[in-house]
Amino acid sequence: MQRRHFFQKTGLALLATTFFQQKSSAAPMPETPSLKPARLPEGATVALIAPASPVSEEKIQKALANLAALGYRVKEGAALRARHGYLAGTDEARLDDLHRAFADPEVDAVWCVRGGYGITRLLPQINYKLIRQHPKPLIGYSDVTALHLAIGQQTGLVSFHGPVAASDFPENTLAHFRAALIEPQAPYRIDAPAPDTELPGPEFTPFTIQAGRASGPLTGGNLSLLAALAGTPWQPSFSGKIVFLEDVGEQPYRIDRLLTQLLQATDLREATGIALGVFADCGAKNPEYSLTLPETLQDRLGGLGIPVVYGLPFGHVAHQATFPYGVQAELDASERWLSLLEFGVM
Repeated sequence: MQRRHFFQKTGLALLATTFFQQKSSAAPMPETPSLKPARLPEGATVALIAPASPVSEEKIQKALANLAALGYRVKEGAALRARHGYLAGTDEARLDDLHRAFADPEVDAVWCVRGGYGITRLLPQINYKLIRQHPKPLIGYSDVTALHLAIGQQTGLVSFHGPVAASDFPENTLAHFRAALIEPQAPYRIDAPAPDTELPGPEFTPFTIQAGRASGPLTGGNLSLLAALAGTPWQPSFSGKIVFLEDVGEQPYRIDRLLTQLLQATDLREATGIALGVFADCGAKNPEYSLTLPETLQDRLGGLGIPVVYGLPFGHVAHQATFPYGVQAELDASERWLSLLEFGVM
């Protein structure tokens, strides 16, 4: 595997003059037509960046091994090993890594090594014009949700809610990734586990909240990040769309609070359907004084009059699908599957 540091600490003049400045507004950003990046074949060069929380050397080495196993060459961001308190370097350093990754003609895709916290700090300073001029797959989940949504809203670029580079890559995760980015398939169906599947815990058990079938463009991501974007210029619009949601480490009352915020501050009620992933480690610490996670989800989402299903394979878990933002999809909450109806890449 060829590794090269491609972010030299030689000043930021290359990118500093064309930053996009966003006006403050609580309304959702306008939609733009989809811009699809090229697919990602073996032998492609991937920029590995840390746009949010800092990363241990162990995680970096795991990410490099993962990418090598997929047949990719790697260019490491200059701030990949940086630490600024709870951030992977200063905002300026992380932003520069993002911009240089998109601007570099040798880079075919931008892959986040992990999520964490910090991406929302970058959104007002991102050079969206630069990204629109150099469309490439952007891959990651969790805090990367904010990056997907902001870039998609400002540029129309289809990006990919999928494993971070330091994730585990069991075979089904690899199969979903290949179907989205390497050898694209459409329609491509993603099923919740069958009833007789042995599951690692009760939070993996799928169930239908509201039966039915829906279709529309795909959007969503991490629930906490979506709630954090509510009331900001990067608040997404859910109207007419299939919304996928997941979270980790939040007790049921916090899930209730996050969903309530979306229901009150956004147009989530106007979605055509909701696909919930695995909400890992989201059980109540004091079950005697709490609704269960299924009861909470039923309480908040069961009365919307749209199809809602829990337990599709995505979230903070090893087995996860890769979802291209903005592509047409179909959801069957009764049979518990989601189908991607078009390619996310050219």
